[in-house]
Amino acid sequence: MTATIGYDDVEVGTELPERLFPLRRADLVRYAGASGDFNPIHWSDRAAAEAGLPGVIAHGMLTMATAARLVTDWIGDPRALLEIGVKFSSPVVVPDDDEGATVSVRGVVEKKLDGNRVVVNLTTRCRGEKVLMASRATVRLP
Repeated sequence: MTATIGYDDVEVGTELPERLFPLRRADLVRYAGASGDFNPIHWSDRAAAEAGLPGVIAHGMLTMATAARLVTDWIGDPRALLEIGVKFSSPVVVPDDDEGATVSVRGVVEKKLDGNRVVVNLTTRCRGEKVLMASRATVRLP
């Protein structure tokens, strides 16, 4: 989705269609390199088990960035994303196989603000379970 969405094109209740984002172990390694977060719970099954986790988990900030992609792809300009906030509610477990995990993200316009700003509520799930709560993005539209 690269079409530019304008402020007048959306109303409260406008839905952003669901997108599915795959996360595989290789993605976790790439993110660790980019972020500098090499905590072994993000790549070692043994370390994840020792920490009491059900398996290797995606970085929380990677999960948040994945949710943000729904919005930045929808608006067509990542610079228009002014703010994003989430609460982490459940980890994204990424199996060591060819499929990994799939993160599902949906959005709905919650409100329109002055200055061509729009607040979008996001619903982010993995394996049917919400992985982010109170997830909102504010964007400025043309």
